[in-house]
Amino acid sequence: MIKGENRMSIKEGFIDVTGGKVWYQIHDEQTNNAPVLILHGGPGSSHWSLQGLKELAEVRPIILYDQLGCGNSDRPKDTSLWTIDRFVEEVRELKEGLELEEFHILGHSWGTTLAAAYYLKHPEEVQSIIFSSPCLSAPIWADDQQKNLQKLPIDVQNTIKECEANGNTDSEEYKKATKVFNDHFVCRLPETERPAFLKEGSKYRNSEIYNIMWGASEFHVAGNLKNFDCTKDLHKITVPTLYTCGRFDEATPESTEYFSSLTPNSKFHVFEQSAHMPYIEETEEFLRIMKEFLIKN
Repeated sequence: MIKGENRMSIKEGFIDVTGGKVWYQIHDEQTNNAPVLILHGGPGSSHWSLQGLKELAEVRPIILYDQLGCGNSDRPKDTSLWTIDRFVEEVRELKEGLELEEFHILGHSWGTTLAAAYYLKHPEEVQSIIFSSPCLSAPIWADDQQKNLQKLPIDVQNTIKECEANGNTDSEEYKKATKVFNDHFVCRLPETERPAFLKEGSKYRNSEIYNIMWGASEFHVAGNLKNFDCTKDLHKITVPTLYTCGRFDEATPESTEYFSSLTPNSKFHVFEQSAHMPYIEETEEFLRIMKEFLIKN
C-alpha cells in the first residue's frame, strides 16, 4: 500500500442472533486476508474502548461487534439469554451471517472466556487466537483479585470487605475504594491522559448482564460463570495462540503465563507499563505486537 493512500472501507450493519440483533462494523484495507473478530470484555460491556483496534486493519480486516444486550445491539429483557452457551452460539450466528469461511479471534478479558469456549466447541474455521488479559478460570481470577487487594492500602481493603459483607456495593465509599483498585490494576493512566471515548463507553454497558453472569463484585464470582474453568482443555487449542497481559493486570502475568504453558502452540507477552488496558495504556506497543502476530499467522 502506497504511503498516504487510503483504501479503508467501513461497513456496518446488524445480524440476527438468538434473542435479537447484534451490531457489527468491519474495517477493511482490502488486504484479502482472513479477518479478525474482536470479542470485547464484560460481560455486558461493548466494543467502545476497543475501537482503536481498527488500526489493525492494515494487516487484516477487523470486525468489531457489540454482544447482545449492550452497545449498539438489541437489549432484550429475557434474562435467560445471559449464559456463556448462548454467547458462543451468538458468535457462530455472527460468523454465519457474515459468511466467514475462516477468521482469527482477538478476545479481551471476558472476551477471552468467550473465545476459548467458542474454539473448544467450533474449532474448524479459527486460524489463530489472541488472548488479551485472559480470564480462562473464574476461580483463578477470583483468587488473583484477592491477592491484588492485599497490595492496596489497608483502609481500602477494609472498605471493600465491609461494603461487600454488608451489601453496600452501591455506596460512595465502595465506589471510591474500587476506584483505587481500578487505578492500580485496570488502567494506570492518569484521568487527564485517558481518551475521551473511554468515559463515553460507560453508557453502552449493561450491568444486568454482568451481575447475572459474574456478580455484583469484581472480587467474588457469584454469577453463572462461577465455575467456569477451561484450563484442562487448553491443550486442545492447536492453532497459533498469543497470550498477553499488563505487568500490573487483573489478569496477572503469573496466571496468563500458566495458561500459555498449557497451550501447545502459544507465545506469551507482558506489556511492562500497563494494567488491564494495554491497548490504551501502551497503544503503539500493543498494536505492534498484535500486527506482528497477525502477519505471521
